[in-house]
Amino acid sequence: MNTKKQLGMLYGLGAVLSIILIWLDQFTKHLAVEGLRGQQPFVLLEGVFELRYLENQGAAFGVLQGKRMFFLVITFLMILLLVYTYGRIPVRRKFYALHGICIALFAGAIGNCIDRIENNYVIDFFYFSLIHFPIFNVADIYVTCAMALFVILFLFYYKEDELDLLAARIFPWKKTEARES
Repeated sequence: MNTKKQLGMLYGLGAVLSIILIWLDQFTKHLAVEGLRGQQPFVLLEGVFELRYLENQGAAFGVLQGKRMFFLVITFLMILLLVYTYGRIPVRRKFYALHGICIALFAGAIGNCIDRIENNYVIDFFYFSLIHFPIFNVADIYVTCAMALFVILFLFYYKEDELDLLAARIFPWKKTEARES
């Protein structure tokens, strides 16, 4: 299969998976609005986990409250970077997980961006009361899991020559000794 066709299929698959993940995030937020807004928290495991509605105008842990334009600009730049990186990652089984990471990060960024544009806040509703963890949503799960997998892959899975290849593909203007085989 030629490279242009592979890249087209890769972007098509990425788009379909992104749409599904974004829809799932938005659907769960819709359910949270309909079932939790103005209500007492819905306790699933007493003292451990509950569904609690929150309108978050900041980022994780409530930082940067009310900085909507900042978040929109950062999200736009992140989306551009993710789309670029997604297309530069080699289309090989060894790197499929990195494609998945880009898709999850993209879907998470878009999911929360939709909230910021439509509502001026992000809808959060998952709460681990056992550890008083900040309230979060499905898009946050995508981002957190993707970044955890990213760290694991780079620390334990990819070899130095594979990382050199990735660097050469993603940053072609930098000199590197890595060559694709």
